[in-house]
Amino acid sequence: MLSEEEIIRHTKNWVIDVVVGLNFCPFAAKEVKKGSVHYIVAEGDSVEEHLEMVLTAFSQLDQQAEIETTLIIFPDSYTDFNEYLNFVNAAEDELAENGYEGIYQVASFHPEYLFSGSSPDDAANYTNRSPYPMLHLLREESLSRVIDAHPDIDSIPERNIHLARQKGLHAMQMLRESCFRHIS
Repeated sequence: MLSEEEIIRHTKNWVIDVVVGLNFCPFAAKEVKKGSVHYIVAEGDSVEEHLEMVLTAFSQLDQQAEIETTLIIFPDSYTDFNEYLNFVNAAEDELAENGYEGIYQVASFHPEYLFSGSSPDDAANYTNRSPYPMLHLLREESLSRVIDAHPDIDSIPERNIHLARQKGLHAMQMLRESCFRHIS
């Protein structure tokens, strides 16, 4: 059984090495450097408990402006990608039903992420393949600011897909697996 600290370390490694290192999200480096990314390891195993955690995380974002974004990590749940997608839909429903639409957004990452229409061995899937199933809660106002300031926001997904495919499946697999390393 992994400790909460190990799970967070693996996730931070992934954020630094993959998300920031490959510039998959050109806005992440600033927040990592500022220390404004909050990590939560989900406990419990019911959808209801996890949705309550999502609502608590939204409330925490409401109350703590120094947290720019939150990653909720589910190391022991939602290993099946389709089950995970159902959970993402439920989390988005909770966002809307609790008055957070237009305030926050939910982004999704999963170890078996599969873009619609792609094959499981397409390296492009690794733009969203994380060490563990997780939800990324983003402040919509901040997201709008960086999108408006970016010269070509629409090019980011295509650039990421091209880069992942250029690196190749094996390299992307190894990069994600390296996130499980232990650093003293």
